[in-house]
Amino acid sequence: MRSLRLFAALCAAVVSLTAVPARADLKVVATLPDLAALAKTVGGDKVDVTALALPTQDPHFVDAKPNLALALNRADLLIAAGLDLEIGWLPTLQLGARNSRIQTGNAGYLDASRFVSLQEVPAGQVDRSQGDVHPGGNPHYLYDPRQALKVAAAIEARMSQLDEKNAAAYKANLAKFTKELQAAQAGWEKRLAGFKGVPVIAYHRTTAYLQDWLGFKTIAFLEPKPGIPPNPSHVAQVLAQGKTNKVKLVLKEDYYPDNIAKLVASKIPASLVTLPGGTDFRSSQTYVQRLELMVGRLEKGLAGKGE
Repeated sequence: MRSLRLFAALCAAVVSLTAVPARADLKVVATLPDLAALAKTVGGDKVDVTALALPTQDPHFVDAKPNLALALNRADLLIAAGLDLEIGWLPTLQLGARNSRIQTGNAGYLDASRFVSLQEVPAGQVDRSQGDVHPGGNPHYLYDPRQALKVAAAIEARMSQLDEKNAAAYKANLAKFTKELQAAQAGWEKRLAGFKGVPVIAYHRTTAYLQDWLGFKTIAFLEPKPGIPPNPSHVAQVLAQGKTNKVKLVLKEDYYPDNIAKLVASKIPASLVTLPGGTDFRSSQTYVQRLELMVGRLEKGLAGKGE
């Protein structure tokens, strides 16, 4: 607790030394690069968007650095994935930012999870013995374009509330994005129609929404419990399940280690597919482009041409 207070004080010191006044545009900070990409698509040239996490970072474990608190100090709107995905690092940054606008419960804070159809909401009590289980539900909903569209609509509504003079532009951008994403989704679903019922193994519980969208079946996870690294006995069990169920693909994000996934895929045998962990927002990749990359890799893996 003392270290948390010290870090918050350090963040506050950085903010007090470097904070700047008045901005012309709506300043938006998103915890995840996927959320940042959606915010930029909706906001267009009327907003300045920053992502706190990199697409190559596990979003559960982002370094709460003082420069991130500075970005929050200047923000008019903070967009979070919610469901305790950022619980290990975001509250510290909010405290250190010294910005009442973006504190939880205020108009400048948007919990995107409130607008999606949640998967894997635990029925009973959750505790740490179960691993990194999220009591409110699975937070990896941006793998499903249907959920992303709901989030984009929520972002538009909040931007329009905070910046009424540009509301028409935000609504027009959302309409354009909706048309683009729905057209792309129809094409993706056609290309991946063969995924329905296909058994797969995943590294972490990031596949719930992707599975709900595409209809494959995740029969096992390389982590024995969410957030717990694979161990030899569990990997042996997963390998046996993979062979018995004739698993076609092993899925992992690019921020998880390769060695175990490669070993299991080679022994089954199955295609290994590395999914992009998020939109490469800082390189101007859009959310649609990120999903196109993901779909292309899944399509290749389904054809038996994995890594």
